[in-house]
Amino acid sequence: MHSAASVVFAGPASPGLTLAPLRRGRADPCHHDAPDGAIWRTSLLASGPVTARLTRDAVDTVSCEAWGPGAAEFTDTLPALLGADDDTAGFDPQEPTIARAHQRVPHLRLGRTGRVLEALVPAVLEQRVYGKDARRAWRRLVGKYGAPAPGPAPAHMRVPPTAEAWRRVPSWEFHLANVDPGRARTIVGCAQRADALERLVRRSPEAARAALMTLPGVGVWTAAEVAQRAFGDADALSVGDYHLSTMVGWSLLGHPIDDDEMVALLAPLAPHRHRAVRLLEASGLAVNPRFGPRAAIPNLAEM
Repeated sequence: MHSAASVVFAGPASPGLTLAPLRRGRADPCHHDAPDGAIWRTSLLASGPVTARLTRDAVDTVSCEAWGPGAAEFTDTLPALLGADDDTAGFDPQEPTIARAHQRVPHLRLGRTGRVLEALVPAVLEQRVYGKDARRAWRRLVGKYGAPAPGPAPAHMRVPPTAEAWRRVPSWEFHLANVDPGRARTIVGCAQRADALERLVRRSPEAARAALMTLPGVGVWTAAEVAQRAFGDADALSVGDYHLSTMVGWSLLGHPIDDDEMVALLAPLAPHRHRAVRLLEASGLAVNPRFGPRAAIPNLAEM
């Protein structure tokens, strides 16, 4: 099945900025930024798997071609994915650095995939480990348990595994992917509740985040990371991130701060605290001296 659609924005289109948080490393099997500027994505929708190719055809226009059983559903939801309905009402930052960031990238939009498990599994893999460890685990598990991408996708691309496939990943495969038993249990437990999780898109972002945090192994940070991507939640601040509070402190105050101080500092920006963080990152105004890496887990495959 093949489908095509275009989205025309009131101002400059910025698909690269909007979709960047969805990419899990340069070799993500579900996301590929091509040399010609096209963005390739795979997804597993209610109607089936899909491969999509998105291009910026004009200053204000993004076009998409999609292949696979989920193609029509993907193009139907394309405006939401690209942030066409992102609501910036009430966002008028007075903090000087964030105001300057907003002036630099006024066209930044927060998209939403509407796919909860697809956002949740890689977020769980990223808990408490180096980013490169999480990305390697994601590549290995998707490569083995995901399906080939439909259509003319780049050869390395795969469709994310189904909930049933995640439920059936044996413990030794998680071990070989360097995923500790705690994170493995969380992924399997979430996959067992996949149908209920996908229904969270019907709730408000705040209620959906609260529901996510009732799952064993899903805390404030993981729920925020999911809400940002699946719900387009502009206020989902990733409290508990190893580097975020330090970046916010250096960027806005010139010195590092902790999570409590970050929450207090960004409180006047609610309900747009995540938007403010994305603006800092996208504008190039983020200051992030990294004095220490995220704590790595042992290489379980060698133990």
